[in-house]
Amino acid sequence: MPSSPSESRSATLQSMSTRQPGIQPKSASRTTPKDYEMVHMKRQIPKIKDFAPLLKFKMPEADATARRLSNAHTIADLRRIAKRRTPAGPFDYTDGAADHEVSIERSRQAFLDVEFQPGILRNVASVDMTTSILGKDSALPFGMAPTGFTRMMHSAGERAVVTAAAKAGIPYSLSTVGTTSIEDVAAAAPEGRKWFQLYLWKNRELSLELISNAEKAGYDTLIITVDVPTSGNRVRDLKNGMSIPPQLTVKTLLDASYRPEWWINFLTTEPYSFAFDRSGSGSLGDLVTALYDSTVTFEDLRWMREVWKGHLVVKGIQTVGDAERAFDYGADGIVVSNHGGRQLDRAPVPFHLLPRIVDQVGDRGAVMLDTGITSGADIVAAIALGADFTLIGRAYLYGLMAGGEAGVTRCIEILSSEIERTMKLLGVTSVAELNRDHVRALTRSVPIPVA
Repeated sequence: MPSSPSESRSATLQSMSTRQPGIQPKSASRTTPKDYEMVHMKRQIPKIKDFAPLLKFKMPEADATARRLSNAHTIADLRRIAKRRTPAGPFDYTDGAADHEVSIERSRQAFLDVEFQPGILRNVASVDMTTSILGKDSALPFGMAPTGFTRMMHSAGERAVVTAAAKAGIPYSLSTVGTTSIEDVAAAAPEGRKWFQLYLWKNRELSLELISNAEKAGYDTLIITVDVPTSGNRVRDLKNGMSIPPQLTVKTLLDASYRPEWWINFLTTEPYSFAFDRSGSGSLGDLVTALYDSTVTFEDLRWMREVWKGHLVVKGIQTVGDAERAFDYGADGIVVSNHGGRQLDRAPVPFHLLPRIVDQVGDRGAVMLDTGITSGADIVAAIALGADFTLIGRAYLYGLMAGGEAGVTRCIEILSSEIERTMKLLGVTSVAELNRDHVRALTRSVPIPVA
């Protein structure tokens, strides 16, 4: 019998250790990791030659733009660079949306709420991202959407974008309110595929002149934008006092002090050259009110079909019924779009609307989608859900602001890489293989009927 309580505890611990090998009494000898390292690890003084395999020094990139863009691995990275380099007015014109910006946020969230359904054990060594749109091949399943006032973002403007698009083998769309003429854009990339986007002006003769110029310059597709009967309430533009062209005020001069390169380029390059007659200056809202026609109807679309002999696309479709009517009145294709959230806030989310429109009119012509695309995975999801093609806007403008033509090219590279990687991980080797079995939409913000 133990003579003291301490001896009793020791005896109990020894008894437990015989039954449970992992438990040792405190007094038992054991080797700690540090002891093991000291006994078994051999050390030596490193020699200079031992460092050679570890030395991976590279000469710093001499070109500042290339160095800057090498740190951009996502569209969000391009956006951060763009914001640092661009005055608030042009940046917010690109980045912002209408009112509380609910439409654009919901449109982006819809893509984030996708759950992919991958197939395994497929041979995906080679992936073909080519697709056909409106009778011609595109090297990638996306093209450049029309964007207004592009030279405000970077002095290279539309020329840089159309050149990068042509090199990538994808179509570029010139906006009616672009800041480079129809002819100059065509000359910048004669080998590239070009589409022209038209707002029907109050002056119909001007509209006819524009599309005639586009046809002569080799644009094969006319995009009629139909969701701008009046200007959206773009609050950021109002706060910044945004005008065309930008004006020098105390506020803009202060902003310029942080971004001198942008202002130097603006002040030392040729004045903006618009596709339409533009004299004087004023707010963006004033421009829209003065030129856009709020009386446009489907009968005007019928008239445009008679006038334009190339492919005709209607952009701004937000209901199934309007998708049907667009084809009834002669459209060859439609773009399901809420104008990047820049017009009606709380508008339908294009990605949510897409399947119903495809089911109803997908066999009548091309169904394209824009708004909210920030990654190649978003593009893959849209194609899988039934879109024939997608258009990007803000994404390439971020690239343009970040680094001119090289920045646009970097945007295309990022999206292309993401598309290819997503397709491989899904187990598909061509765009044509993508289908609804590859995507499942989470139901957080899917619309339900209102009783």
